Amino acid sequence: MSKRIVIVSGGKLEESVCLPILEGQKEGYIIGVDRGLEFLYQHQIMPDYIVGDFDSVKKEVVDYYREETHAGIREYNPVKDASDTEIAIRLAMTLGGTDLVILGATGGRIDHLWANVQSLAIPFKAGVHAEILDSQNRIFLLGEGETHIKKSEAYGPYFSVFPLGDEVFGFTIEGAKYPLHDHVLTPYNSLCVSNEIAGEEVVISFGAGIVILMETRDKE
Repeated sequence: MSKRIVIVSGGKLEESVCLPILEGQKEGYIIGVDRGLEFLYQHQIMPDYIVGDFDSVKKEVVDYYREETHAGIREYNPVKDASDTEIAIRLAMTLGGTDLVILGATGGRIDHLWANVQSLAIPFKAGVHAEILDSQNRIFLLGEGETHIKKSEAYGPYFSVFPLGDEVFGFTIEGAKYPLHDHVLTPYNSLCVSNEIAGEEVVISFGAGIVILMETRDKE
């Protein structure tokens, strides 16, 4: 049985994207992460858990969740070995999450964004789908084999791929504006940035490794 868990982190949180997802979360859990708590508090959305060192959250917000609600609290020392979002991802997995949606993981510091993207490997290696979502981007990981991306279901008209870690051999893209066949995908060039779906679907395949897939669209 699938269980979606929504993680609300402390980056860019857009009402048009976040509220429909959060208000439609009838089962599973909502985890508020550090400054993401303020968004939940402002919109009167109750998280099941709150996570973080709470060093960037207004005191009255944290006090509200501590004293006025039954939300599970996971508070950590600011001097720790993992980001707040990574801790929330690991919590979501212990709660049995099979589908993780991470909001507020973009739009701030680049180092935080990159840490969040790399943290997608934690659920991925455990067989759990996880994606970072904002108004312009959907980011998730692909493993070996064949992946079909239907144009009607894509988040936007563009997609980019990058290896997560080592080179990826035998990398092939079919059905795209810029196809590739048996390519060596390296982490230090931009060949696979801003491709487009040419037909009804794109097929991405490779033999081993992990790649980051970004489905993107321009700002309206």
